[in-house]
Amino acid sequence: MNAATQTRQAILDALDAAREATPHLPALDIARRLDISEGELQAARLGRDVFTLPLSPHALAARFHQLGEVKALTRSRHAVLEQQGVYPTLRGSEQAGLLLAPGGLDLRLHLTQWHWACLIRDRMPGKEGGSVPRLSVQIFDRHGIALHKLFSLAAEPPEAWQELQALGSTQEPAFTQAAEPLPRALPTVPSLAEEWAQMSDVHQFFALLNRHQLRRHEANALMEGRFTRALHPGACETALREAASDELPLMLFVASPGCVQIRTGKVPAPQRMRAWLNLFGKDFTLHLDDANIARVWQVHKPNRDGGVTSLEAFDAQGGLVLQIYAERREGQGERREWRRLLDGLDAREAAA
Repeated sequence: MNAATQTRQAILDALDAAREATPHLPALDIARRLDISEGELQAARLGRDVFTLPLSPHALAARFHQLGEVKALTRSRHAVLEQQGVYPTLRGSEQAGLLLAPGGLDLRLHLTQWHWACLIRDRMPGKEGGSVPRLSVQIFDRHGIALHKLFSLAAEPPEAWQELQALGSTQEPAFTQAAEPLPRALPTVPSLAEEWAQMSDVHQFFALLNRHQLRRHEANALMEGRFTRALHPGACETALREAASDELPLMLFVASPGCVQIRTGKVPAPQRMRAWLNLFGKDFTLHLDDANIARVWQVHKPNRDGGVTSLEAFDAQGGLVLQIYAERREGQGERREWRRLLDGLDAREAAA
């Protein structure tokens, strides 16, 4: 038995032992215990209950709408958004896919980040004892980080699932180690305020960041006092609680490196469980590890409709954890009650 085979067997033994002891333990937690990526964990199962899907990212995403009722899941490092629904038909290009369904499964896909996709056949504990099958498609980047997952919710999955299974192979992915961006002094960008003020669409913000090689949190820091305002790290919880109380519909954005998932609508009151802040809705769940939120910004971006304002939470490494906007349709102005809520956050935090 060579070293690679021994390593694979050790991973499988550890996975089986963890699932036997704690059936609902997420794969990511098991991978962290083994000090490997989640992609490496799943790749060790190739040929047993995991199969590589040899489709281009665009071709795979184009099949999503055929898969019936699913649970769609996207995570940042400290937030997880889960939604139930049916995917809309894919739009967009080979590089950027759009699954547009405001109020439903609404996603923006960065397809150039998709490195390995697999179909997984798990068996999960049943509500009445025994186990039940669970089919999922999971996508990973070149570092083995999960970009998006979808789990079948149908008692009898549509034929499209069988078609995917028939395509499955045991081709192994190659992963590389991820590295955190090195810390650096805040750069100087003399033209940033002028360029920011000239935006007429929020999507122009990404071009602005790329033009100056800025990370989002750096741009926020440079524009503090003009277009941005630093808030207390607890501002997300306060905003969510007030929006729930006021029945103010929100747009919740959770992003991985390869997918942005958006949930639109009214939110339930947050619940604190196992140190995480949670929203338990009828067709969605948001889990937020807000203890790892290091900085929160109120951010205003100009557009043709009077501008939009977001709440943006970042971790200590500058990674975006969660974005929150008020629900808004194209061509509509921003809700005044949302701006009032945000503008009042500092005073409420200062008085606490």
